[in-house]
Amino acid sequence: MEAGFSRMNDLTVLQASQGLAKYLLETVDDAKAKGVVVGHDHRHHSIDFAKLTASAFLTLGFRVWYYRDYVHTPMVPYTVKKCKAAAGVMITASHNPKQDNGYKVYWENACQIIPPHDSGIAASILNNLDPWAWDYDLVDSSELCCEPEGVIDSYFEEVAALSRYRKDNEETPLKFVYTAMHGVGTPFAKRAFQSFHLPAFIGVEKQIMPDPDFSTVEFPNPEEGKGSLKLAIETAEEENANLILANDPDADRLAIAEKVNGEWKLFTGNQIGAILGAANFERARAAGIPTEKIAMVASTVSSKFLARMAEVEGFRFEEALTGFKWIGNKAMDLENEGYHVVFAFEEAIGFTVGDIVKDKDGVSALAVFSEWAVQLQKRNMTVFQFLESLYAKYGYFVSDNSYFICDDKKVIGDIFKRIRNFDAQPSENEYSYPATIGGHKVIGVRDLTVGYDSTTEDHKPTLPVSSSSEMITFRLDNNTVFTIRTSGTEPKIKYYSELRGPSEAEAKAELEGVVQAIGDELIEYQKHGLQWRRG
Repeated sequence: MEAGFSRMNDLTVLQASQGLAKYLLETVDDAKAKGVVVGHDHRHHSIDFAKLTASAFLTLGFRVWYYRDYVHTPMVPYTVKKCKAAAGVMITASHNPKQDNGYKVYWENACQIIPPHDSGIAASILNNLDPWAWDYDLVDSSELCCEPEGVIDSYFEEVAALSRYRKDNEETPLKFVYTAMHGVGTPFAKRAFQSFHLPAFIGVEKQIMPDPDFSTVEFPNPEEGKGSLKLAIETAEEENANLILANDPDADRLAIAEKVNGEWKLFTGNQIGAILGAANFERARAAGIPTEKIAMVASTVSSKFLARMAEVEGFRFEEALTGFKWIGNKAMDLENEGYHVVFAFEEAIGFTVGDIVKDKDGVSALAVFSEWAVQLQKRNMTVFQFLESLYAKYGYFVSDNSYFICDDKKVIGDIFKRIRNFDAQPSENEYSYPATIGGHKVIGVRDLTVGYDSTTEDHKPTLPVSSSSEMITFRLDNNTVFTIRTSGTEPKIKYYSELRGPSEAEAKAELEGVVQAIGDELIEYQKHGLQWRRG
């Protein structure tokens, strides 16, 4: 947040809101009457940004459903759904550093915006740059502005409906520690636990209340590892707790840690995805949903565990592009086909259970995960033991995700151009990808930048194609799948790799060789002088 047209400040927030308002008038029927939802977190300037956002819509005669208090991010798309609003805006920077803030837009389907609306809104913003309303007080004086009554209660009624084992929850000896990571999650997490009749969790005292300076952590992101969970681990040790639950500051993500053999194990997003996926499959079957009508979704850079599970069990699994804007819309497509989408996730600790929202929701996921831990304890299993049992049944899935730092766009372009013309002998498709990587045969290539997929009949991908960024996925004959892609916001070439093997040790050893080949054979990081951030 600072001055400048490429920064988050009062002017750019107002301009974005004006552009969005005009675009809604052009594209959504009865947009003014349907109204927009505006919510915000606790970050510096979030309240002012929310007030200015609302003022742009109010000035044009829109109804505005305005949250005066902090809400967790999923509450905005839920309110869009409940109030049948034309759109929603959430002011938040999620788990970014304290100097950041952000502007998140939801369409009338309660999903984050995707093409063509993203480019349409951007164009509308450029056509509406002159401020027409710079009024922080309009939310208090306009009759068109009102707080959404009963919507938070309705949300928790839907959360409570996800509970299956309230009596067991009431009687469990398990002890949970919770950290809000200085964010807004505490009241929502507490109420979720209450709705499931789970025992009250033990809060990490120094992190339980909203603090825009995130005083006790360098990065307010529970994905950062044990460093970000230091106080939570200390609290869990003092209280002899079994599990640590952590939301990120806007409470749309969920991290989990469990004590295993005397050490605290922080589960990866892929591991939590496997656990919740298996749990929700079992819950759905117990609820009487036919296996062939069950569906799950994961991002294309996430673990293939659910794909393997679907192959074995017979339910529908679909991939989506990275980000819940794609995952949520894919889930809606499946629902329109008659499927029950019981779970969706992305490896960046984002999960959604059921159909409460089509966005990641760390609060409902927290309650469902905790209830499942209670059920596992009744079976004399820990969460880690359950994960091991899944690997024993479906194969051991080992991941290695990291990135190379590259500030030179030309170098990045040259790297990907070489990968597409690896033998210098273009095929009829005008591309010649590597035939082997790390000594393993390439059995599939999907390039979402140029629109090529070797595994489909017409060689066209089923996922959306975009030439604005680089993204290539390789499948090898040793059960490895990896994706290399550029970052939209950072000078990085990222990779996401996973291998399914007969044991954890074998899978790790084999994947290590493939990852080394990514750096040496494909990226040529030493030749280009790139810094490789390995885990």
